[in-house]
Amino acid sequence: MKRGLALFLTALLAALTLTACGGAGGSGSSSAAADSADSEYFYNETPPADGGQWGWDYEALTDAPSGSGSEDDSGSTENRLLHAKMVYTANVEAETMDFDACAASLEALVESLGGYLEYASTGSYGNGSRSGSYTARIPASRFRDFLRAVGEIGHVTSQEIRSDNISEMYYDTESRLTTQRTKMERLQALLARAENMEDIITLESAIAETELEIEQLTGSLRHYDSLVDFSTVELRIREVIRLSTVEETPPTFASRLGNAFSGGWDNFLTFLEGLAIFLAYSWPGLVVLALILLLLLRASKRRTDGTEKGFFQRKKTVKNPDDKQPKD
Repeated sequence: MKRGLALFLTALLAALTLTACGGAGGSGSSSAAADSADSEYFYNETPPADGGQWGWDYEALTDAPSGSGSEDDSGSTENRLLHAKMVYTANVEAETMDFDACAASLEALVESLGGYLEYASTGSYGNGSRSGSYTARIPASRFRDFLRAVGEIGHVTSQEIRSDNISEMYYDTESRLTTQRTKMERLQALLARAENMEDIITLESAIAETELEIEQLTGSLRHYDSLVDFSTVELRIREVIRLSTVEETPPTFASRLGNAFSGGWDNFLTFLEGLAIFLAYSWPGLVVLALILLLLLRASKRRTDGTEKGFFQRKKTVKNPDDKQPKD
């Protein structure tokens, strides 16, 4: 009995090692591996010729394939290259002079393309302007269409696009999942024929661990599918008084000088607007500060008149004429 249990534990260790190797490889399968997955389990009803014990053939558990790769088509390397798993993301910053209309157009655009808003947040500044941050999930096939349409509902100031190929991680996870499912089928077949209580307990423990691994791998694949099927776009929209423009360099010095004067005047007007808004918000504090300075100036003036001495005025000493200087 001890020898049979030792053989069983050795077989389980070999199966777990094979599972790790299959997950690290992440490559396609062959017809021979598929045939080995259908191998039969049997019970030795007669003693072996070498006089050893008879019982369950645990060595069949080590025949698990190293991984079959993608389940669609034939799972070959060529098909994987043709069906790469790409994840598209973008970061967009835009301006608008009508925030309400732009936000409504954005929501309608996302819905019309079959996507959804995963996150939305709006806020306002002290000058009354507003801004919004959005995370939009758009079908990968409409990713470019969405980016073009965003430029029509708002003034895009910056845009960053990124594409990541996760084919290796995806097919590696898929391969490990296939291996774990094959292992589960074989463990369940062994459990159905087991009669020894120790073997039953060991098999049930191995089945529980395999089920947990299958659940985790299945969740990872669903996450990857979500990233591949729906691209992610991060948007930030600001409400402004005037839209920023990108001007080409004027060909002549006079044109450049005129644009410089025009730009300087616009900046000066913007500064005055900001200063007026600042004074409107800060006038109570400025009035209090002015009163304090006025009181300090009056107190300083009184000290410099009459007998009072100023703060920085040096006090003069009056000499007594009766005082005589000591002789040498």
